[in-house]
Amino acid sequence: MARRALSVSVTTLTATAALLLTGCGGGDDSSPDDIKGADSGGSSPSASASVSTAAGQPDLSLPSDLKVQFDVTPPADDQHTAALDNAKNYILALNHGISAQDADDPAYEFYSLGNATKYAKEQIQAYLDGDWTATGIDSYYKAKTDDVGSSDGVLVTMCRDQSKFYGKNVKTNKIKYTKPSLDDYQEFRLLMKPPQASQKIWKVLQIEVQGRVKACQR
Repeated sequence: MARRALSVSVTTLTATAALLLTGCGGGDDSSPDDIKGADSGGSSPSASASVSTAAGQPDLSLPSDLKVQFDVTPPADDQHTAALDNAKNYILALNHGISAQDADDPAYEFYSLGNATKYAKEQIQAYLDGDWTATGIDSYYKAKTDDVGSSDGVLVTMCRDQSKFYGKNVKTNKIKYTKPSLDDYQEFRLLMKPPQASQKIWKVLQIEVQGRVKACQR
């Protein structure tokens, strides 16, 4: 079964950005994705991607059979670079929670707020409920960053390729391989909130995922 993705428009995300960034509201439209390669119903940890991290960060190491790759160019703007780095850390943390089989993993909580925290928890819980973990290569590329209106927020957009990313049953260690298709290509949009007061780092406030994106095929 291919992973299901939430379908939204960029305007939907940016239209609520001002309210979200000031803590005045905002909806939650996310729902758990299907586990890629999964039907319905013991590796050593290793770092899988090089990104900038904050002091006191949680463990983001992954099993040796799971790699997260980022083929992205840092923006010229330092604030955009910091936002992009922690968008990547959030994705790493999500994969860490899946591999650790922990829906309350502090890693994703460290890099997220609100909708994005709920999204990560639901994604990890969906894996746990089906006795699945992840294996293979989870690839991200074509990253871009944009200012969000008059706020200090940054919208990070990245393509995702799951053609070599599979579900693995934790009880049998059987991997559910899938044939490459348009279902493998998604676009991630992550609304980043800048450091404020006790929040020392950029955090993901909201995440939206568009599935079957032809522009992300490669």
